[in-house]
Amino acid sequence: MGVYKHIRNIWKKPKANMKELWTKRLISWRREPVTVRIERPTRLDRARSLGYKAKPGIIVVRQKVKRGGRMRPKPAGGRKPRRYTRRKNVGKSYQQVAEERANRKYVNCEVLNSYWVIEDAIYVWYEIILVDNKHPAIKSDKSLGWTAAPKHRARVFRGKTSAGRKSRGLRNKGKGAEKIRPSLRANKRRGK
Repeated sequence: MGVYKHIRNIWKKPKANMKELWTKRLISWRREPVTVRIERPTRLDRARSLGYKAKPGIIVVRQKVKRGGRMRPKPAGGRKPRRYTRRKNVGKSYQQVAEERANRKYVNCEVLNSYWVIEDAIYVWYEIILVDNKHPAIKSDKSLGWTAAPKHRARVFRGKTSAGRKSRGLRNKGKGAEKIRPSLRANKRRGK
């Protein structure tokens, strides 16, 4: 069995397989800033399968996102309707939110992909693979050169990453997914 297969098996049940390391990481990561650039990926197997390469022009960022619902702003005053609620349902996953926040921090990069790392009751952590598409090493790379094209600019904010496509419902095709393409807005939000 190869190294990556071993890593993959450990990460199937991380809390049970690496209990001490799990608690150590949680304690230290809670004290860290929200966005942290890291030297190498925590889950090397997952990062490699999502396009990570140990070369200049590629960076990995650990992003912390607070769990829980969203709230609408409180109304200015007056009588409230009986069924008035401040809960707001957002059609985005924590992963997509994490990707967007990481990209806002590293403006010159594009999000390639991301993966889940760890979570507790308050936060969830994701690692985001970012590509500096102006770097000569990336431009000349066969598998990553496409990110330099102008049409891939700000792709995370348009729901073009894997997490974004999932929350837009684009993992489904054919029967039952008639109102998802070209977009939910084009079909008057009847797709999801």
